Order: sequence, then C-alpha cells, then structure tokens
Amino acid sequence: MNEETERSMDKIRLAVIGLGVMGRNMIVQKAPGFPEAIELAAVCDPNAAAIGNILGSAGGVRTYADYRIMLDEGGIDLLYIAVPPAMHHEVATAAFEKNIHVFCEKPLANSLEEAREMAELAAGSELVNAVHFSFPLDPPVLKLKQLLEDGAAGTVERIELFLQFPQWPRAWQQNGWVATREQGGFLLEVGIHWIHMIQQIFGRIARLSSEVSYPADSALSENRAEATLTLESGIPIALSGSTGLPGEERVSMVVHGSKGVIALENWQHLYSGVSVDSLQEVDTDDGIASPLPMLKQVIAALRGEDALVYDFADGYNAQVVLEALRQSAGSTVELGPLYIARR
Repeated sequence: MNEETERSMDKIRLAVIGLGVMGRNMIVQKAPGFPEAIELAAVCDPNAAAIGNILGSAGGVRTYADYRIMLDEGGIDLLYIAVPPAMHHEVATAAFEKNIHVFCEKPLANSLEEAREMAELAAGSELVNAVHFSFPLDPPVLKLKQLLEDGAAGTVERIELFLQFPQWPRAWQQNGWVATREQGGFLLEVGIHWIHMIQQIFGRIARLSSEVSYPADSALSENRAEATLTLESGIPIALSGSTGLPGEERVSMVVHGSKGVIALENWQHLYSGVSVDSLQEVDTDDGIASPLPMLKQVIAALRGEDALVYDFADGYNAQVVLEALRQSAGSTVELGPLYIARR
C-alpha cells in the first residue's frame, strides 16, 4: 500500500472550536454518525466549564483554551468553527495559514468586509471551505422546490417572509452575543438561513429597501424589520420581522403564484393550495432523498468526491443581503455589484 493510498484511508482529524449549542451538537450528534470517517482530535473553548462538560462525550480528546495553541500543535485536518461571529475571520484565517480545511457556522463573518476577505482567501487556496447552511437541503425545502418545478403554484408572482419572535433570544439560545447589535439579531441569526435558501431556490436578490428599528439600548439587536426585496427575475419579496410582540413564534415563507399558494411554516411544515384559505399540509417524507447532514457532504469533499457544499462565496453572498437589510434605512440598495462568483 503506497503512502497516498494509506493516507486516503485515514480518518479525518476534526477539531471543534466553540462549545456552545452548535459545537456540542457537532461533537455529540453529528461527528459520531461517521465513525469510519471522523476522528475527534481536539476541542477548544476558553470556558473551562464548557470543556469539562464535554469530556464525558469526548474522552481522550485534546482540549485547549486557546485556539492558536491548538492549531500550532497540529494533527488537525478539518476545523469546525462554532464560536461567535466576531471570531470567525481570525480563526478561519489562522486555519488556512496552517493548511487546515474549514467548516464554519453562519453568518460567515461579523462584517461584509471580513466575509469578503474570507471568501477571497478561501478561493485562493485548494482547501475545502464550507458554511453550515443546511436549510436548502432539508426535505421540506426539497419538496417545496419539487412543487414549484411541477407547477403547483403556477408562475410565482410574489413571496412573503415572516420572522416573528415573541422572545429574543429564543429560550434555548440564551448566550452572551445573540441579542447584541454587533453580532446577533434575528436578521443575521435566523434570516440568513431563509435568504440563503431563497437564493438557492429562486435566484439572486437584485435590490432591496428596508426599515429596521432598534431598542433604546444601543447594545441590543433589532426589534422590527420591514423590507421589500426584488429577485433578479423581478419577483418581489415582502419581509416582516419583529421581536417582543404577543403571539406565537412564526418563521415562515409564503409563495403566491398564478395558480396557487405554497407555504413553508416554521421551518418544516409545508402546505399547498389554490389560496391561503385552502392550504393543506403536504407530506415531505415521500422518498425525496436529502443529502444531509452537511458534515456528510464536507467529508465527501475532503475525499475528493462529488459533494454539495455551500462555500465561503455562498456565505458572503448571503451576508451581502443581510448587511444591506440592516443598513438600507429606507434607501434602495443595488446588490448586483456586491456579489462574487462561486469558485
């Protein structure tokens, strides 16, 4: 067996930085699903308690409080970045400098400038770079796409997007950054999933105009957002977002067409009908194969196999829209010149 063949059979040595909800999910649920492909080599978090809590699920794994020391000591093929967005740029840049592949949580970065630098750095390397966007590959979204292709709604005429949160941050996501204006807010944290999905299903968003409101406390993230976005095809999207209002949480998209309506409610419930009043739930577990989890696709990419990975260019192009939403202040922003092409 030659050295190249022997190396190809080795497990991918995974390191995880950030042991919050997503980091723990990767360690406890995602990575163990691929025991033949993944070896958890190291974890990093400055919080000693977080490291202690994970040891029961990752015994024998190297642990670090400083990611720079972890990267310097080597023995890592793939770095999963699950720290707050303000650290994404510096951590990903350091990983690329060490010739380490990167799988990054969204949003890609803490600013459009940082995101573009990351995308350009990734494009100039031969390293796998992936953003943890899985929504376009979820079974309900795959079924929605099939319904659209089959003409269930006819010609798409307009789209509504609802991001309504009675409580923000959500009860399960209480941390130090998701409610901050610098790094968090429902637009960046949740809206980016839906904007990215829309880009994959309907094409690029050409322009937008938005009004975003904030609390008096300058440290806190937005509490209202109203926007009109226009696809390159000319289809308008009306976005309505809020926090702190009474009622149920609603994170949904409604597609209005010439022959009917398709609604994706709260991520996973898909409905179709000739009108909003006649919507019936659609079975999304009818044999459509999902390529998820995204880690499966990253593994395939690392092995040089065909893979469906959303790279840093995708992450940047989604962030183009979200940053414009936050900064428009009623002006129309033309997005076309800001996009970059996927490698």
